Amino acid sequence: MGECTLCGLPTPDPPHTAPDVDGAFCCQGCLTVARTLDDAPADADPQTAVDTGPDVDSVDGDRAYFDVDGMHCATCETFLEATATDAPGVRAAEASYTAGMVRVVFDPATAEPDAIADRISGHGYDATQEGAASADDAQETVGRLMVGGFFGMMVMAWYVLFLYPVYTGVAPSSLLVDLDGPAGGFLFANVWVMATVVVAYTGYPLFRGAVVSLRVGHPNMDLLVAIAAATAYVYSTIAMALGQTDLYFDVAVVVVLAVTVGDYYQERVRRRAMGRLATVSDERADAARRRTADGIESVSRSAVDGGDELVVKGGEPVPVDGTVVEGTAAVDESLVTGESLPVSKATGDAVLGGTTVTDGGVVVRADEDPTSTVDRLAETLWEVQSATPGAQRLVDRIAAVFVPLVFVLAVGTLVVHLLAGTGATAALLTGLTVLVVSCPCALGLATPMAVAAGIRDALDAGIVITDDTALETAPAVETVALDKTGTLTTGSMTVRTVVGHDESLAYASAVEQFATHPVAEAISEAGTPPDEPVTAFETIPGRGVQATVGDRTVLVGDESLFAARDWTVPSGVAATYDGAGDDAIASYVGWDGRVRGAVVVGDEVREGWQSVLDRLAADRRVVVITGDDRAAAEQFASHRSVDEVFAGVPPEAKAAVVDRLGVDGTVAMVGDGSNDAPALGAADLGITVESGTRLAFDAADVVVTDDSLAALPEVFATTEGTRRRIRENLGWAFLYNGIALPLAVVGVLNPLFAAVAMATSSLLVVLNSTRPVGSEAGS
Repeated sequence: MGECTLCGLPTPDPPHTAPDVDGAFCCQGCLTVARTLDDAPADADPQTAVDTGPDVDSVDGDRAYFDVDGMHCATCETFLEATATDAPGVRAAEASYTAGMVRVVFDPATAEPDAIADRISGHGYDATQEGAASADDAQETVGRLMVGGFFGMMVMAWYVLFLYPVYTGVAPSSLLVDLDGPAGGFLFANVWVMATVVVAYTGYPLFRGAVVSLRVGHPNMDLLVAIAAATAYVYSTIAMALGQTDLYFDVAVVVVLAVTVGDYYQERVRRRAMGRLATVSDERADAARRRTADGIESVSRSAVDGGDELVVKGGEPVPVDGTVVEGTAAVDESLVTGESLPVSKATGDAVLGGTTVTDGGVVVRADEDPTSTVDRLAETLWEVQSATPGAQRLVDRIAAVFVPLVFVLAVGTLVVHLLAGTGATAALLTGLTVLVVSCPCALGLATPMAVAAGIRDALDAGIVITDDTALETAPAVETVALDKTGTLTTGSMTVRTVVGHDESLAYASAVEQFATHPVAEAISEAGTPPDEPVTAFETIPGRGVQATVGDRTVLVGDESLFAARDWTVPSGVAATYDGAGDDAIASYVGWDGRVRGAVVVGDEVREGWQSVLDRLAADRRVVVITGDDRAAAEQFASHRSVDEVFAGVPPEAKAAVVDRLGVDGTVAMVGDGSNDAPALGAADLGITVESGTRLAFDAADVVVTDDSLAALPEVFATTEGTRRRIRENLGWAFLYNGIALPLAVVGVLNPLFAAVAMATSSLLVVLNSTRPVGSEAGS
């Protein structure tokens, strides 16, 4: 395996080359930069040598985000940016090697996201908008496993039939094959060939990762596993060439297959979970209707200029931020603010891009800088994710010290024994025994197997862990911040109270069944309309609705609807209406010239929220963040387990609140809306719910699939149990090494016993890793 001429990282087989460029390169990015540097000054910076066009933040247009598999080094950023900007209709592009993503600004009239993804893909890269793992990568892994499994079974068959009996004391003469004769030589040759296929083909990704980790100076899990497999394989090859029969190809085969299966299991679980959850809309308007002197014209959202007047009807999203200049409407702002109660908008009121008009219609004058709040939230999320690298694995930190130490110890043992007069072969076997007995595979297998078991147990509990680092981060959380609407509450409207005439709810549901307002949906679901025809339905924008039910004209709406008609309101009904609270909407119901009752609709708190907060507060600080005012969050502020409530927090400020909380320790953020996405990304641990928006899901490390809070404490219970397993495994591995390594150094152990001890140690940590952890984990 060679080195990249530009960046020095290992090159694939075959490497990336071109006739007009000297050298071999690890990726197409390095090759492209090298080609450019051929014509550039000698001191040109490789990272800026390729012109990738204007800055993304300074260009107008629609934005799209792509997950990119195959980014190999920082130079890939330059290549992908250049590739994307060469695509028709693309105005600017920015790639992030840290986040594994590319964001693109494009003209929707001449380009589509799917076409851009196809343009970015190729040369070893695979771009998708869904964030799902590459199908080609998955098929390749399956292929490697099938080939490795077949040849691995053949290797183990030879060991079980012939080699293991000899190793356990069975006389070679009693076997069908004489291991010291030509037949034995043929058998060993077969074992070597088949083991070579498993190690070289199935284990190639592991060895490539190991070499890369050495090149960048961060020894990792791949390096630990590669050492174990390579040591067993190299020693066995040498021993076979020397005519010995104590061969450990079985160790190399088992290590490679076990780790590859474990990695594939983790990826398969994650892909299945993501495929089940990623079912949300694009979350923004891509088009607008602009009012001109000649009438109404349809334009792309990116074509909207400051001051343009945009017509938005019921059921349509608001394209960009602006101000209402005509009409009245109820606007659902839950996508942006996270709050489920619709807000009435009239002339002079500001509206946010990404919100939806649910009732009525308005004309909106676009702000001077016609952007969408949804876009700003997405930009904030990009900055958070691109600038913050993931936490380093505990096992990688250990490997950085342990792996070099073992190598130094093995080489030192070899040298000392040679100086002491030991024969070259015996000294070499003693040095190799040190490597074999060191049991790096126990360390290497412990973490991925424990992580896979933790992901499995979490999934059984209704929890999808989308980032393995959550298993390290969650147990260290000191503060849990919860968004109110959609998290502590259901985010959907339900009828709380009905007062007045017994038929108030029935008549209200008869009228509201024809409306599209969220309050109307809640009322129509809660009531049973009378068995009378409903005719002459009419919407009074911003006030309510009316219809004829049988021979009665029934009105449902706010106080102004009835005040305009001078209808009387009973004092008891008025008291309920006025006392609905800031977190609810009250509607009067009336007929025959008089208000007959009132229906109060509000966001429902999630069942069992008190006990969930009690469990979370047992070991952590609990705070609540909401865009509502303090009165709307009073029931949470007064709960014994809530330490603090941050009320009236706008969407852009939620990440700042999380940063402030992070000064005092590790923070977990629990949210569900797009407005929560920057805060989820800024937190050490982001947790969202299945019903959350796509931005929230992309930003989160953990997704709770159960439509309740009950699984939330299990996030911490399961992750704590998994971390404890990893620590137990590491403790056992180091205890074992503390005893076995000195014995190997002084020559007490031979390679056969070392391999048996190593395999036994690995088996113990794997069994410990894969047993269920949820039942033992503490909260």
